[in-house]
Amino acid sequence: MSSPARESILSNIRAALGRPAEPDPTDDAGAAEPARSPVAPVIPAIAHGTHAELVARFITNAEAAAATVSRCAPGDVGDAVAQYLAGIGLPLRAMVPPDPRLDGLDRDSRFTLDRRAAPTADDTVGIAHALAGIAETGTILMASGPASPATLNVLPETHIVVLRASDIVGGLEDGWSRLRHAHPDGLPRTVHMITGPSRTGDIEQTLQLGAHGPRQLHVVLVDDGADGQGA
Repeated sequence: MSSPARESILSNIRAALGRPAEPDPTDDAGAAEPARSPVAPVIPAIAHGTHAELVARFITNAEAAAATVSRCAPGDVGDAVAQYLAGIGLPLRAMVPPDPRLDGLDRDSRFTLDRRAAPTADDTVGIAHALAGIAETGTILMASGPASPATLNVLPETHIVVLRASDIVGGLEDGWSRLRHAHPDGLPRTVHMITGPSRTGDIEQTLQLGAHGPRQLHVVLVDDGADGQGA
């Protein structure tokens, strides 16, 4: 349909509905629109609180989603990993990506690092570092990169994530703000938001863990204090 015929039909419809005619797009006065201020999102109350309240809320919601959480001091992350693996009956060995935030985990022979590289399908345990934790839902936010491959979040059956307490934020919007701040030159290729271990209820409506990724998710929460140092 030609443009004049289309505009004629739309004009007749507007007239029948009692609506004003569309401004002429060639008219500068009609083409100019007033600037609109962005509408602030509605943030639920559960995403607000003191930092101590947000940390406690994150733990509660993560555990409600079938994740496990242990807390430790900045220098005790390796011990926390070893204690977790021993507690679930797994060998004290894991693969760790070349993430500098995870350097030194195996000092004092707490456990064995199979290698510092991207995981493969043969890896049973993988250790990663989260960008942020979201208290509202108990979600961990993972950003991919050369030192933190996205496959860490899907291949190892047991997924151990190190999270600094200072990186826990209130709501989803806060998580995206933290992500944009950490990557000012552009968002990473892959962003995973993980709430508990992988699961599905598609098989005879019975909840199955590990259907699409890790069967177990453990968060090592590092009490690094307000200065954000540690891990």
